[in-house]
Amino acid sequence: MSFNLRMKCAMLPHLPRLGRIALVAVVALGLAGCSGMNRQQQRALSGGALGAAGGATIGALTGGSVVGGALLGGAGGAAVGALTR
Repeated sequence: MSFNLRMKCAMLPHLPRLGRIALVAVVALGLAGCSGMNRQQQRALSGGALGAAGGATIGALTGGSVVGGALLGGAGGAAVGALTR
């Protein structure tokens, strides 16, 4: 499976107006959801996100399960992020 980022970005201007508005709304709501978190919660969230991305990447590169790698990496990253001071 090839991933062509240039092609994906070139398709963005062709999204319907409602699609672009929905995309901006989803991104804004996602960022606003993090505003009331304390430092430990922020570390847990960012650790989980980084762990999930790393686990999915390793799963894809080794021929294993991408979803399984993301779940394990996300759980481990969230745990380490939450326990870090």
